[in-house]
Amino acid sequence: LCAAVLLKDMKLMDVKLGQLPTWLAMRDFTPGGILGAVRRGYDRYYNKYINVRKGGLGGVSMVLAGYVVVSYIWSYSHLKHDRRRKYH
Repeated sequence: LCAAVLLKDMKLMDVKLGQLPTWLAMRDFTPGGILGAVRRGYDRYYNKYINVRKGGLGGVSMVLAGYVVVSYIWSYSHLKHDRRRKYH
């Protein structure tokens, strides 16, 4: 049958809820580890949506939508206060 997979080698979607704190403790949270995770995520996104034969607007539109959401979150506190003001 299949061999047992170590917890640190499992993907996030394969980890059970009870194993999640232990799995998170085994991650590499050094600056190099975080940079490597960001780089792997970028490479995966680029190869899936941008670097394809028949490309469309899907990959670029996801980046733009993410930018709009993040910029709205960053300016929400300022927008919240402006909403309640009437004359000044």
